[in-house]
Amino acid sequence: MKSAFILDAVIVRIMKSKKQSTTQEIITLVIDQISSQFLPDPKMIKKRIESLIERDYLQRDSNDITKLLYLA
Repeated sequence: MKSAFILDAVIVRIMKSKKQSTTQEIITLVIDQISSQFLPDPKMIKKRIESLIERDYLQRDSNDITKLLYLA
């Protein structure tokens, strides 16, 4: 459970600085940033992205579904 909070924080921090990104870019950046703490499964990162979308931190771009936009 603690890893979910860490992943959420890293994803939000990345998106806050980039404003928009693709899921694959986010996965790569998350793994790069926290690989010293633990090696997250890409499926877990995708689940956390979906959770952040449901909680209105992120949204999918209406013109390009591969892009995610930062909302909060």
